[in-house]
Amino acid sequence: MADFLAKALALVRPLPPVDIDMTQSTGSVLAENAVNPGPLPAFDYAAIDGYACNGDDIAGASPERGVGLKVLGDLAASSWRPVRLVSGTCFSVAAGAALPVGADMVVPLAWTDEGMATVDVRQVPRRGHGVRRMGSERPSGEILAHEGRRVTPNLIGLLAAAGIADVVVRPTPRVVVIATGDELVDTGRPSQPGQLIDVNSHLVTAAASEAGAHAYRVGICDDEPDALRSVLDDQILRADLVITTGGTGLGPGDMVRRTFSRDGAVDFNPVAVYLCETMGFGTIGPEEVPVVCLPGDPVAATIAFEVIARPLIQRLAGAEPVFRPSVRANLTEPVSSPSGLREFRPVRVAERRGGGYTVAPLGATSYTLSGLAEATGLMTIGENATRVPAGSTVDVLLLDRNR
Repeated sequence: MADFLAKALALVRPLPPVDIDMTQSTGSVLAENAVNPGPLPAFDYAAIDGYACNGDDIAGASPERGVGLKVLGDLAASSWRPVRLVSGTCFSVAAGAALPVGADMVVPLAWTDEGMATVDVRQVPRRGHGVRRMGSERPSGEILAHEGRRVTPNLIGLLAAAGIADVVVRPTPRVVVIATGDELVDTGRPSQPGQLIDVNSHLVTAAASEAGAHAYRVGICDDEPDALRSVLDDQILRADLVITTGGTGLGPGDMVRRTFSRDGAVDFNPVAVYLCETMGFGTIGPEEVPVVCLPGDPVAATIAFEVIARPLIQRLAGAEPVFRPSVRANLTEPVSSPSGLREFRPVRVAERRGGGYTVAPLGATSYTLSGLAEATGLMTIGENATRVPAGSTVDVLLLDRNR
């Protein structure tokens, strides 16, 4: 499996970078560092409503004996004219207003009598209270976000505050998903003997979207080489990655393998992964678009997507690392595993109150769609381990940390 994945990752390159409007970049990955063009904040300003003053003028003020200051004027957040304090004076300021020259604090309204022409200050804050200094958050020239970071709404807020209008990102990968099989029927229709509901095109399309791709569900393709070629001809121009499911075996009806093997475009090599022992990878078309051929069983297709297709989507997007986060966890029950195959078993992962993680097997439902729906991780079991006792420490890929 490691060799198969390494070969696939070596053939896939991140998509060429594009310069786009910052507000359209959510979910994309930065292709170059985002550098702060100037200090943030750009000037000293009041962080709260109150009175901007110099601490020396109100030293000794207390609730029993206030200190009076002359109020020179009101400063709103939109005020633009520069102003300066003189001894014994202050300005009434709104949050966001530029700080007067000479002010080193903002006294909250509640600590005064809220006077208009003069104000009585009854409590002294520490110097710098209620003030945001120029460059205190980020200095000019500092890297706000490094290449390879995925753009989030919160990051966009930071970039907007810094005055960055455009960012250079990798485009969101476009993934086309095709389910193959004469036996498949669309979901929503009752299946008859000899028919199976198409689960894969829905499941894999959703998984590709969750991985950060623009995923397009083509639907069901019949087991005919010409039908597959026709679908590929229609879809390849809008695809950065093509994912097929089904038809990867050696049986007479395994059209995907026969079609791609005849073209010499895709290699189907044995992969020592439980439930996913046959997968294909290669490139197709003049643009050499990568194609991944996953098994037809929905659970096998899901595991194969996680260990092969998802890392390829991350590589196309320019994201690092390409793998899901993993943790070390204590196994709550013993499990057995097939010899000679690496297993990625769906499990439930839980954080312990005192720190660390535990992982619980799903029993008989481990390799069912019901089990996948409950799983929050994939437990990795090596090829040489046939039995893992309770209490063992195992590696787990985290699928969902929100449950």
